[in-house]
Amino acid sequence: MADLPPIPTLGVGSHATPGWLFLFRERMRDGRLGPDDIDEAFEDATRAAIADQVDAGIDIVSDGELRRMRFVYEMYDRIDGMDRHPPTRRLGLPGYDRAPSFFAVDRLRAPRGLGLVEEFEQLTRLCPDRPLKIAFPGPLTFARNIAPDPAYASLDALMDDLVAIARAEVEALAAAGADFIQLDEPGFANPPEGLSIAAGADVVNRVLDGFEDRAALHVCFGNNASRPYVRRDFARLFPGMDLVRAKTLLLEFANREMADLDRLAELPPDCRIAAGVIDVKSFHVETPDEVAERLRRVLEYVPADRLMATTDCGFSALPRWLAKDKLKALGEGARIVRGEL
Repeated sequence: MADLPPIPTLGVGSHATPGWLFLFRERMRDGRLGPDDIDEAFEDATRAAIADQVDAGIDIVSDGELRRMRFVYEMYDRIDGMDRHPPTRRLGLPGYDRAPSFFAVDRLRAPRGLGLVEEFEQLTRLCPDRPLKIAFPGPLTFARNIAPDPAYASLDALMDDLVAIARAEVEALAAAGADFIQLDEPGFANPPEGLSIAAGADVVNRVLDGFEDRAALHVCFGNNASRPYVRRDFARLFPGMDLVRAKTLLLEFANREMADLDRLAELPPDCRIAAGVIDVKSFHVETPDEVAERLRRVLEYVPADRLMATTDCGFSALPRWLAKDKLKALGEGARIVRGEL
C-alpha cells in the first residue's frame, strides 16, 4: 500500500453508529421503508464514517461497517443452512449469552456472498483518494455461534465449509482491487470448543493462502457492549499466533495497560504490527501525548517501519462523539511520534 507515512493510522473496522441510524433501523424492522430508502440511508451513514476518519487524519480508511449490526451479527443472514436458537436469557443486561446463535440444519453456503465486494466498491466510490481497507469476520468467529448438529458429523466439517465461504470472499475482494483485506477473529482467542489455538491459526492460513501480503488478522478478546469475553493474556495464544502467515496483525494493548509487549518478539520478523493504542472499552478520552507514549513503548519491540497505530477494537459499542475524539487522539499521537523518528 503506497503513499503511507511512517506509523500509519487506521481503525479496526466498525465505526460508531450515528444516532439517527438507530431510529432508521427501527423503521426497517417495522417494514416501513423501501429498498431505495435503505440504500440511501446506509450510504449517508457511510459518508459520515469516512468523514470522521478523514477529519481525524486517519491514513487508512474503512467504510465503518454500518450496514452490519455489531460487525458480524447481520452477516449470519447471508449464510444458508442454519436455524436460529432462541436465547435462553432475555431479561436484564445484554451480553454474550444473548447474542444470535444457530444450529446447522444443512451444509452452510453463501450463494450470494457476504456482501463485501459491494461494500468495498461503495467505499472506493465514496473515498477514491485514500488508502482503503475492508474487514470481515472469519470462520472461527462465525463458528463460535453455530452448533454443527444435525447437519455436520464434526466441527472440522463445519469449519471446512466456513473456510470455503470466507476464502471465496477474499478471492472476490482481491479481484475487485482490494489491497488491504482484514480478517476479524475474536474467535482466535476464544476458538470453538475442541479447537486449539494452533488449529485456529491453520484455519486463518487456509482462508488467506496466497494473499498473505495484502492480508491482515485482527485478534481481540471480545467487545460485546464494551466487555471482553475471555482471559486477556497473549501468552496462551502461543503457539498459534506465531504460526499465522498474514503479514499484518492488529492486536489490542491499550485496555490491557500495554501488557505483553515483550511477546511481540516471538512473531515472525517480517510481520507488521498494528498496535492497539486506543482503549475502545473505556470512556476515557486519550490525549495525543498518551497515545504517543504508548507508541514509544511499542517501538521498544517493533521497528518503526513495521509499526502501525490502531484502536483495540471497533467503535460499534461507543457513542459517535466519543469515537470521533478517540480517533482524533490516535491521529495526533501518531504524528507526534513521526516527528521524533
